[in-house]
Amino acid sequence: MDHRLWTMVQNYLCMKKRYYLIIIFSLLCSITSAQDKKAPAYPLITHNTYFSIWSFTHDLNASPTKHWTGNDQSLLGLIKVDGTIYRFMGKESKQYKSILPASDEKSYQCKYTETEPKGDWTDMPYDDGSWKSGAAPFTDDKEKAKTLWTSKNIWVRRTFTINDLNIDKLFLKIHNDDNVEVYLNGKEIYDFKGWTNDFKLIAIKDKFKNKLKVGENVLAIHCANTAGGAWLDAGLVDEVKAQASPVLLAKQKSVDINATQTIYNFECVGVDLAVVFTSPLLMNDLNIFSRPVSYISYVVRANDGRKHNVKVFFSASSSVAVNNPVQQVTTQKYATKTLAILKAGTIEQPVLKKKGDDLRIDWGYMYVAAPKSTDVAQYITSEQGCVSSFLNGNIKSTVKNGRELALNTILSFGSVGGAAKERFVELGYDDLYSVQYFNQNLKPWWKLNRNASIEKELNTAAAEYTSVMQKCDSFNKNMHNAAKKAGGEKYAYLCDLAYRQSIAAHQLLKSPKGEILFLSKENFSNGSINTVDVTYPSAPLYLIYNPKLLEGMLNGIFQYCGSHKWTNNFAAHDLGTYPLANGQTYGENMPVEESGNMIILTAAIAKAEGNARYARRHWKTLSTWVDFLDKAGFDPSSQLCTDDFAGHLARNANLSIKAIVAIGAYASLAEQLRHRAIAKKYRDIANIMVGKWMKMADAGDHYSLVFERPDTWSQKYNLVWDKVLKLNLFPAKVYKTEVNYYLTKQNAFGLPLDSRKTYTKSDWILWTATLADNQKDFKALVDPVYKYAAETPTHVPLSDWHETTDGKQVGFQARSVVGGYFMKFLDGKWRK
Repeated sequence: MDHRLWTMVQNYLCMKKRYYLIIIFSLLCSITSAQDKKAPAYPLITHNTYFSIWSFTHDLNASPTKHWTGNDQSLLGLIKVDGTIYRFMGKESKQYKSILPASDEKSYQCKYTETEPKGDWTDMPYDDGSWKSGAAPFTDDKEKAKTLWTSKNIWVRRTFTINDLNIDKLFLKIHNDDNVEVYLNGKEIYDFKGWTNDFKLIAIKDKFKNKLKVGENVLAIHCANTAGGAWLDAGLVDEVKAQASPVLLAKQKSVDINATQTIYNFECVGVDLAVVFTSPLLMNDLNIFSRPVSYISYVVRANDGRKHNVKVFFSASSSVAVNNPVQQVTTQKYATKTLAILKAGTIEQPVLKKKGDDLRIDWGYMYVAAPKSTDVAQYITSEQGCVSSFLNGNIKSTVKNGRELALNTILSFGSVGGAAKERFVELGYDDLYSVQYFNQNLKPWWKLNRNASIEKELNTAAAEYTSVMQKCDSFNKNMHNAAKKAGGEKYAYLCDLAYRQSIAAHQLLKSPKGEILFLSKENFSNGSINTVDVTYPSAPLYLIYNPKLLEGMLNGIFQYCGSHKWTNNFAAHDLGTYPLANGQTYGENMPVEESGNMIILTAAIAKAEGNARYARRHWKTLSTWVDFLDKAGFDPSSQLCTDDFAGHLARNANLSIKAIVAIGAYASLAEQLRHRAIAKKYRDIANIMVGKWMKMADAGDHYSLVFERPDTWSQKYNLVWDKVLKLNLFPAKVYKTEVNYYLTKQNAFGLPLDSRKTYTKSDWILWTATLADNQKDFKALVDPVYKYAAETPTHVPLSDWHETTDGKQVGFQARSVVGGYFMKFLDGKWRK
């Protein structure tokens, strides 16, 4: 530590208030070590799939902060040093003015036909008098349709009048499912093959914008529903030109990510600033773990030996509490004995009324709180006016209800010199009810006490700030060091990246039966809730830190499969579409996949807990599934596995391994439960299958993707449970042969999933690498995944499905499956 920093520590220790020691020491350590970590995106506020805010750029002040789905959820941070203002967090979201409102803003009627029209139906003079009249949205969703559309094609004409052509930048605002062609006054302005889950803004070139004219215009659209759902709704908006601003950019010097925190360091003229985002997801304390409150801490000190007057401005957009920015919100400013609080939520409050993937929460309320003991001022403005309010010193609320509002907090640090000063704000969310579980709405875990309230959670979080930060600091260091010991520094950083992301794709609850539930959302996929083959790759993280949470991922599936609602002799795929867990909604079963997953994970719980009591509770169901695997698991028929994006596959050797390992795991559980004869029976079955498998998958220098197809290969990631659970079914030479072969098949950004494509799944690479019997081979397989995480050109929350040739995302993001990165860590822990 250099002399300047040491002097700062001495000055600080002379202060009576030791309250801020942990934050300042973390700041000093990060400055001294000059950490600047690269990530696809940076977690800021991470609690569950709805309360999950990220920076999609390396520099915190380079873009608006976003929900993991990519929609803006703006958190804005400014610092005033004497008379100069710098922006260090976020960026003002772009503002749009409707020229032709879509139905989310205002109901409208237009002409439509489901019969292909003749003539130039896209031009203004066209006679559409024989067409029907209908209101948008046009959809096959009977609950949401203003006009029901169930045919394959629809043609729509919407005439509108414009009186002012003073338009800066024109955008098409469209929600289409599926293929769409859009025309403005007869000229095609957009052609897209595919679908959107919500409205998207498409920039229109000036040459097409110039087709608008004073008076009547027509927007004409053809939409073709090629498969699945159908939807069409569109309008036009103008991007409001941003006003020139005197605000400067703070210079970001570094960013570091650990398990529970993201830490930024900035430099302004005269002052250094550290900003620490802490989501205290500590699995050994479910009260803290489930509390929906994150801290944003600010540490400032002079960097030039002088005194400076410092204020920090924090603005949180009401977009945190809406699904769509046009939704009307209501706000409130109030206080408890210890906290100043701002609150916002939609006026509508449609609790648990929406389901699906690309959605944000629009029920419940967001909260911004700060201790009253510090010099704090709070007020509410429009989003567009929040920065100017701080610039002009106008700190009175100007609005209570409306759209796109801002909850503003000013923290005064007074005169700041070489001794650091620290303040924090809290960002919390009360979702009222989190999930519908077999037709019963469930409150989140933190509300189990009937006297619970968000104000109590905010107050407790503030009172426990110092101790929680100390616990987080201790956990962060211990987890990183343990991961580093297991797999090296690059591996440890992958675990740091994965920790909060995996947890924040779940919600913690208690079932009506009193069982723990930890339900995942299949993010950026199909939005399923409690998908078994999402739980399966996620499991290692929870087996290490709290296997009860893994029980919470299995309990709902066991309940469902043991009920009259499920009549199959294999495990279900999911419990529904998030947040409605009322029964499977995925269109196709994965019988071998999910049955194998459930048995293996139950055995893993027994290993983690040191007993098979959990298995005993579900022995009848497990026995049904193992008998199914005995009959249908070894040489699987054409079916989907967890890698369903790769399509159906028969004779899948890796899926066969899953069945074999599951049968062996069941035998191990039977042995623990002292069912000796049953244990021997299934152990013998598994051993016989292994011998057959080695012959049928033998491809010389590797084992095949498909039985008796030596020209194919695949990652045999399911083998890892044989090793980790110490089942000893497959001989070590199988592991060695596969690993040696994989080392010859790698690309710059990792090992492909199999011989069919060059894309991969990074969670499976980490499992495959754990099969290696030495650190050199493990590192050789893992380092390209680190390269992907650090260098991918796709800046979204960590994707587990990427291209190994260029590091680009193929699909998926923000998913819980990155908990699988902890497999090497788990293996090391269980081998002690």
